[in-house]
Amino acid sequence: MIREFGARGLDLARSVPDIEAMTDPRPLSPNPETLEFLLSRRSRPPRMLGPEVPDDATLRNLLTAALRVPDHGKLEPWRLIVVRRAAIERLAALTRTRGAELGISPERIEKDASGFDTAHLIVAVISAPKPSDKVPETEQYASAASACLSLLNATLASGWGAVWLTGWRATDRTFLTQGLDLFPHETVAGFIHIGNEIRTPPDRPRPDVDALTTWIDE
Repeated sequence: MIREFGARGLDLARSVPDIEAMTDPRPLSPNPETLEFLLSRRSRPPRMLGPEVPDDATLRNLLTAALRVPDHGKLEPWRLIVVRRAAIERLAALTRTRGAELGISPERIEKDASGFDTAHLIVAVISAPKPSDKVPETEQYASAASACLSLLNATLASGWGAVWLTGWRATDRTFLTQGLDLFPHETVAGFIHIGNEIRTPPDRPRPDVDALTTWIDE
């Protein structure tokens, strides 16, 4: 692994791709197990996640899956920040102080902070739009959101619990600067909490596909 530092001192870990090991996508064929997973997938709320987390090798594989998303123009308008326990504790404290400064109700602040209090691993998916005359920022943000869903589903498919959260901290500039040292044009597309499943949630009511789908034949 190579460790390097970004423009603002963030410690970024990367690995050198094994070009010889890279292969072209496989020809399409039915994959019923994957479809069944997608039809039954269910996020695990923070209160249902335990302290066990994937090791670095497993996590790197999940992060690789996260970034295999549609990306018009190959702009890579996202990046990832892996937030471990000590840093999460700092973000929980910042949630309380910054939330109070913003006048958010104590009940809401405590609910938001409690999700960080119990977390042992969070991946912040950062929306980092790039200048482009062809690809609007809304489309670039959609790519970052796709990375959130890909990471969430890859984590669940690997047997780990996970949930995708946002909220006011995802866009509050003071929180983003003090907590994650983001650049002014960056926001958080999602905080992906990851841990072992300690309780299985019941399913929730799902959308009525027929009520939400329009078929156009001509």
